[in-house]
Amino acid sequence: MPPLVVIAGATATGKTRLSLALVEAIQRAEIVSADSRQVYRGMDIGTAKVSAAGRDRVPHHGLDLVDPDQPFSAADFQRAALDALESIAERGGVGILVGGTGLYLRAVARGFALQDTGHDPATRAELEARLAIDGVGQLATELTRLAPTVAAATDLANPRRVVRALERARRHGDKPPPTPHGYPARQVWIGLQVEPSQHASRIAERARAQFASGLVEEAADLRKRYSVDTRAFSAVGYREAFDVLDRTLSRDEAIERTITRTRQFARHQRTWFRAEPDINWLDGGSDPLALARQLANSVSR
Repeated sequence: MPPLVVIAGATATGKTRLSLALVEAIQRAEIVSADSRQVYRGMDIGTAKVSAAGRDRVPHHGLDLVDPDQPFSAADFQRAALDALESIAERGGVGILVGGTGLYLRAVARGFALQDTGHDPATRAELEARLAIDGVGQLATELTRLAPTVAAATDLANPRRVVRALERARRHGDKPPPTPHGYPARQVWIGLQVEPSQHASRIAERARAQFASGLVEEAADLRKRYSVDTRAFSAVGYREAFDVLDRTLSRDEAIERTITRTRQFARHQRTWFRAEPDINWLDGGSDPLALARQLANSVSR
């Protein structure tokens, strides 16, 4: 495997700009996108994919892997990303794994054995439905009865963690999650964060730019080919664009709703990355070229 630079952080913190600048500073570097929505073809504006010009400048992997109605899991991404990194190593390059999907980053750079996570869509749907009706308490009670060792290591007040732990316990019993086997080459984790008011401004600017750049038209084209209930369209912005097409929201209302949902999503991402160890946090509001030069020196040591 090649040396690996991981660039993590919430949406709109400057990860794409830094990755492109870093390629300019590191010879033979290639980018692997780690975004659970950018894997879908045709979903470009709403997922803030790197531009065609950016892809022409720098080899990119992890984009446009499947159609929106095709199933695609974290394990599928892990295989695709590792294949791409192997090919980068054969060319003597450096991998830059960049994105905001924490599980994708963890799967590749930490080496999690995703086939042993116990993920089951039907079980997850059932547990999510029960959570919405009964709350976390009953699920925590079931987890404690079914897998007391796992329950003792789980934050039973955290609904997401209880659902994930119970989902796995039903398949694997009272066993801890698989131990990650690591990434078999040198790596460095970089996290980008932005001062809250600046981050809120960036999120708003991005939403307005996406609608101005044709998000509604992109959604209209996708709706001609796929059901609006396609899971991939849960990505922020697409439901709002569909509502504009259906005249249930004005364009301005859709933009404001997209801004609100993006801020909520960014909070979720920040929570995830706070639990990720060994991240070197940098100011995403800084000049990306200066950051890239700083990082290039550390990678080349």
